[in-house]
Order: sequence, then C-alpha cells, then structure tokens
Amino acid sequence: MQEDEGGTLSALTIQAVGPARNLHLEFTDRINLLTGDNGLGKSFILDCAWWALSGIWSAFPAYPREDARRSEPRIGYEIQGIAGQSEQDESVYDWDAQEWSATITRPAVPGLLVYARVDGAFAIWDPARDYWSRADGRKVSTPLIFSREEVWNGLQDDTSGKTTFLSNGLIADWIHWQNSPDRQPFETLKRVLNRLSPPDLQHGDLGPLSPGKPTRIPRDSRWMPTITHSYGDIPIVHASAGVKRIIALAYLIVWAWEEHKAQSKLVRKQPQRNMVILVDEIEAHLHPKWQRVILPALLDVRQDLDPGLRAQLLIATHSPLVTASIEPYFDSAHDRLFHLDFVRRNQHAGEVEVEEHDFVKWGTIDSWLRSDIFELRQARSVLAEKAVEDAKALQEQESVTQGEVAEVSQRLTAYLPAHDAFWPRWTFFAAQHGVEL
Repeated sequence: MQEDEGGTLSALTIQAVGPARNLHLEFTDRINLLTGDNGLGKSFILDCAWWALSGIWSAFPAYPREDARRSEPRIGYEIQGIAGQSEQDESVYDWDAQEWSATITRPAVPGLLVYARVDGAFAIWDPARDYWSRADGRKVSTPLIFSREEVWNGLQDDTSGKTTFLSNGLIADWIHWQNSPDRQPFETLKRVLNRLSPPDLQHGDLGPLSPGKPTRIPRDSRWMPTITHSYGDIPIVHASAGVKRIIALAYLIVWAWEEHKAQSKLVRKQPQRNMVILVDEIEAHLHPKWQRVILPALLDVRQDLDPGLRAQLLIATHSPLVTASIEPYFDSAHDRLFHLDFVRRNQHAGEVEVEEHDFVKWGTIDSWLRSDIFELRQARSVLAEKAVEDAKALQEQESVTQGEVAEVSQRLTAYLPAHDAFWPRWTFFAAQHGVEL
C-alpha cells in the first residue's frame, strides 16, 4: 500500500500514565489549545503528541503512574493523512525492559514537525529526512533534538567516530542566508520575523523584528546577526529573553521548511503540504501586548513559507490574553479548546480530567480570568479579593456592627483603587452603618 503522507494528529489516548488515569483528546486540523493549572499535564500531553507523531521522545520518556501496575499503561493515537487515510496505533509500556513498545509501520506518515519546548529546546522531524525503511520492513524515526545552545550554535552527530553536521545553527545560518546570492531563505526569515513581531502600537514600542547589519562582539570570532530596535542594532545574543525565543522559533520554522524542500529534492519527492507546530507556553517571556498577537500570527506563518502549506497547531498556554486573541479567528469546525482540571473524588483523592470546551467569547481579559478556563473568582490581588469577599459576606448578614464595617472598609481602602466597580455598592452600605469613607 502506498503511504498516505502529510499526516496530522487526530486523536490521543493516554491510560495509566502521567497525572491522569485516562485522557482522551480528539484534535482538529488547525488550532488545538490546551489550558489548565500548573502540574495538570499540558506539557505532558504535548510530549506524548510529539512522541506519537515522531516515534521518539523529545526528552525523558513518559513514565507510568505509581498505581499503574494494576492496569496496563498505554498510549494510543490516530494519524490522519492528507488524502484522508488514517491509522490507529498503540504502544504499551514494558515493565521489564522499562520502555515503550515499538510502533507498527504506519501508512499515514506525519508531516513536517516543529516542537518548541518551554525550556528553549526544540525538536524537528522531517519525513523526507528522518523516516526510512529498514530491511525488516519497519520504519526508523530519527528526529533532530536541539538543546537551547544547539539551536544557536549548531547540532553535530559524532557517532561511529565520524562528525556529521546536522545543523549549522541559527547564528551561522542567519549570516549565510543574509550574505548568500540566493536571498530566498533570508527573505522568508524576514517575513516570518515580521509576522511574529510584537505590535508597534505607538512610537517607542519595540516594533518589528527586523534584521540589521551583522557585527562582531568581543571574544567571539563569528559575525553576529543583529536585530534593529528603535534605539539601535542589537546583537541577537544580547537580545531579551522574549525576543530570543521568538527569533529561535522563527528560525527553526524556516530552517525546517528549507531543509525539507532540499531533502525532498534529494529523495525525488514533492515537499509535504502539512506542518504540525507544537509550542509549550506560547506566551513565555512575552509582554501582554505581544501575547495578544502571537497565536494569530503563528497561525498565518505558513503563508510566509508556501501559500499552499497547511498547519496544525498544538499550543499550551496559561495566558488569558492568548485565549482572548483568537476570538475573531476561532472556527469550531477547525479549532478546539481543551481544559485540564483537577476533580476531587473524595476527601483524600482526586483525578485530572480533560474536557473539550465550547469556545465562548468572554471579551475582556478580566472576564477570561473569571471564566471556567482560568477559574479566578476575581481579577484582583489576593488581598483585594479577600477584602471584597468579606465585604460581601457582611452585606448578607442580618446583624453587623459599626466596627466590623470599619475594619473591612479600612482594608478595601488599602487594596482597591478609587475607580473599582465595587465602591458604589460598598459606600452606600458603609454609610448606613455610620462609616464614612
């Protein structure tokens, strides 16, 4: 059977592994947004999704739960090929070998994969480069796993005493592309950087991420790429954490696509038409103004690579600004919003569950914070929230002393701004009890 290529992840089932006994997610072909509190499994799900698509863990393999010996830990998944052909597979944890069983040969070969981990590491899987047949008919997967330093300085393979350069790294490739007679890769990088840039809302903001002239820095013999800010050209190694993360993401998306085209030509195949991009904590290091535009921008990056390219996004976030940012773009036919929550079963035990939420346009950021996605009772400081809750409790009591009202009024004055919406309600109540504010 001829392989159906360009696959995306359409389903993931995890049993007796990670923070939950059972998780099942059905992904769609465009935006898949994972939300939930710390420690409930967003990064874990992205790791498992990457493994299901590539066949190799990007870091440490998932390990079964402590109580999993009473059941059989397993990870199942379904990959949907670009021609509509899909294949389900399942891997079972081998307790004796301390590893996951190998997957079967899949007729649906995944598309180009880019995984941005929150620790600055990246993983790339290229079906034209990293997937081939062995003599026994099985498939061998060899994705590229980059540490944060290797993203910038290059990745080498030193197996069998022979050094192979798998990637030249961001710094070298940027300079090469910028000075090459073939300007196409550099022009693509410029377009992607511009699209992923922070908004230039007013004069003096950071503005577009525009490449400047290469420069030299002390104690480094390389020419160094620069980014043009309003206050001058900055060597990228001296850029802020947020700028560095977006630069690295932009570079690796472009590099993966350029390498895929080159490798496809070598193996005499057409480039893939699907890319899967996984990003953990997409808002990490970004100013709120930048958080508000980064996901819509990433959704459209494919247009800068090739107008015919399609992209599936698997994104984890803690940011209400990110969820609010996709209100104008969310399409229930092509997008999903998942929420991981801790559900207490009894006084001593609970369970993590994942629920696909209907997408609601909450509008303002404080409304998103108080939604069932982020679950804050109030969009205030903890002390202000406690003062308001105590004030509301007093208003519901039949008998209240002047001293109690004065004590809460003092805290409200200390913690709430003068324009807070709660003041009209409280001012009238306090006056009724002889407390002037």
